Amino acid sequence: MSQVPSTDLFERVFSSAPTGMALLDMNGVVVHANAMLCEITGYTGEELRSRSLFALAVDPEDLGNETSQIPELTAGRMMAYHVERQYRHAQGHRIWVQISISLVRETNDAPVQLVAQVQDISARKELEGHLEYLVDHDALTGLYNARHFERALARGTRIAARYGGGGAVILFDLDRFKSVNDQFGHNAGDDLLRTVSATLRARLRETDVLARLGGDEFAILLPRASAQEAEASADGLVKALRLLTATLGDRQIPVTASVGVAMFGGLTDREIMAAADLAMYEAKETGRDRFVLYRPRPETPRTSTRTSEAERVRRAVTHHQFELHCQPVVDLATESIEHFELLLRLRTDDGQLLTPSTFLHVAERFGAIATIDSWVLSRACGLLADEPFKDQTTKVSINIAPRSMADPELLLTLDRKIAKSQFDPSRLVFELTETAAIGSLEQAKAFLTAVHKRGCEVALDDFGGSFGSYRHLKRLPFNYFKIGGEVVRGCSANTSDRLIVEAMVAIARGVGTKTVAKSVTDAETRDCLRQSGIDYAQGFHIGSPLPLSEATALYFGKGTGSMNGSSTKRTTQRRTPLAGSALAFQRTGSKTSARR
Repeated sequence: MSQVPSTDLFERVFSSAPTGMALLDMNGVVVHANAMLCEITGYTGEELRSRSLFALAVDPEDLGNETSQIPELTAGRMMAYHVERQYRHAQGHRIWVQISISLVRETNDAPVQLVAQVQDISARKELEGHLEYLVDHDALTGLYNARHFERALARGTRIAARYGGGGAVILFDLDRFKSVNDQFGHNAGDDLLRTVSATLRARLRETDVLARLGGDEFAILLPRASAQEAEASADGLVKALRLLTATLGDRQIPVTASVGVAMFGGLTDREIMAAADLAMYEAKETGRDRFVLYRPRPETPRTSTRTSEAERVRRAVTHHQFELHCQPVVDLATESIEHFELLLRLRTDDGQLLTPSTFLHVAERFGAIATIDSWVLSRACGLLADEPFKDQTTKVSINIAPRSMADPELLLTLDRKIAKSQFDPSRLVFELTETAAIGSLEQAKAFLTAVHKRGCEVALDDFGGSFGSYRHLKRLPFNYFKIGGEVVRGCSANTSDRLIVEAMVAIARGVGTKTVAKSVTDAETRDCLRQSGIDYAQGFHIGSPLPLSEATALYFGKGTGSMNGSSTKRTTQRRTPLAGSALAFQRTGSKTSARR
């Protein structure tokens, strides 16, 4: 077989390469360019020859940066270098390219030419930009989200503390918004939120930061604003919303808001938000459709409802009024219980049992959440170290708030409990919401790494709630992805929901992570999830939340089909079986569901 001359072979490979390629002289001027490089840049081969490839960069500084790397190549201190740059296309628009530059030497090792490989990465950059947008913005309204607002406020307070100038926060929610959702449906409520957002966006300065914190709650950061300017902004906001009228069905619904204003005044970012929150609730209690500027009154006890809610949380911490309930998470393949999720409850002075939705938001805003999470962690460790959990392999999971990740006392508590109780730390699972994980990515990564080093596992709750999270998955070491919401509830009846679930399963398997489906309410959904590849399931069909004492007796007591009894085989397997216990939960469902 005849051999193709090496120069001809090189020319063929060079010309037909699917990547843009060019031979450059030692100053970066194009000597020869292939067809793909012409396609990427829009220039002909003739137009590229005698032109510096680096001069195509949009930023003039990039030209100097490129040429400064060439001496490093010629000196042999690097084999190649890789950069991403914006180039100006021949038709005038910008394109993103990834460039790899290497060196061609003579047989005597003298440098002769540079070889450039160029790839068009514009589509990737556009996708990354879109994902970054999703991370910082509210999907419904397009406003900034709570993550971005919290960071902007923290930065603003630091700047004010160092350079002066002050600032203010306006916090507000829409009056009687819940009744709009209840009477006209969530689509009508979403339309109203979008209308309000558009109205507010048009009123603000470029330096102001407007965010939707969640639900119908909004916040505005006013950098370097005086009290007079902040009050004027709040007053204008109230009046602007008062002019809005929402058409819902055949009814005209007036739009009003209760607005709280807090000045920086040397306060921390958390204190500012707490002050604005108190002012907002004072506006509600004095008639709504108004604003209130927070003014500390140390000589007069504040008796607002919001203050009472905050005091209730503080009292619950000091008077041991928190309780834990637990709900089983079941292995769909074996129908045995993989672990129990511990769910926090607050017992009021009059015996009422409150769920987290009624008090955790207050705890976070008024700085009590880290203490609560530390208490839950201590109780979980105690459970794993005591009977009947002590001799089992069943795991326990707990939920951690975003602010607790940054609290060093939480890890110290974990270390003390592991050393004292000597339970298997792999049986303890920390759950973080997706919003918390991607909202403080580096902080979450540090926390997860620290937890893993201690042998514990981690679950990502509400997986898939933000499309911006997917690109961050490889950076965060999760053991479980928890999937909930409409896609789980609609899995058995809606093809689109089922396909979404299957796609999430594929992603999880690709990164070596197990999946947990929440909110499983019937047998059809359970069976659909099993067929879709979901590993574990949780929900009222599987088992309702119960107080720890009742759940312990039900799952581990005699006569329940659990391991604590006559079943030697089950004791040897050391995994809590589902069958008898799940039926027992369903029989008591009418009684236990009220506890949730």
